[in-house]
Amino acid sequence: MNEWNLRNRKVIDEFRANNGKIAWFGSLLLLHTQGAKSGKEHVNPVVYIPDGERWLIIASKGGAPTNPDWYYNIQANPRVTVEIGAETLQAQASILSEPERTRVYDKIAHAMPSFAEYRDRTTRTIPVVALTPIK
Repeated sequence: MNEWNLRNRKVIDEFRANNGKIAWFGSLLLLHTQGAKSGKEHVNPVVYIPDGERWLIIASKGGAPTNPDWYYNIQANPRVTVEIGAETLQAQASILSEPERTRVYDKIAHAMPSFAEYRDRTTRTIPVVALTPIK
């Protein structure tokens, strides 16, 4: 298991052990996606921002030159499972288009400066994804 996967595994274990609360992390959810190529389930801890009845997540990958794998998974299979707090539910993922993407990203980067740093580290446009619960 590589270092990134090991880190994520520890965060996931702590999230589940504490009913979705991680003291050192802000608002975090677990995003379950179906692999675009493998079809296997993948679980990733992702920072989220509440937006009415939906949650917004950013495919920043810390400002890396490529998007995170989960982003490609939701492009191929936008129906996802979300663990938020102690609740698990189905959601529909949709990638925000302009100008909403920029407006939302700027708002989030203002509230969480690390996202402004991620934007400065890369030449790619960092996607913003809305997760809307399926009722």
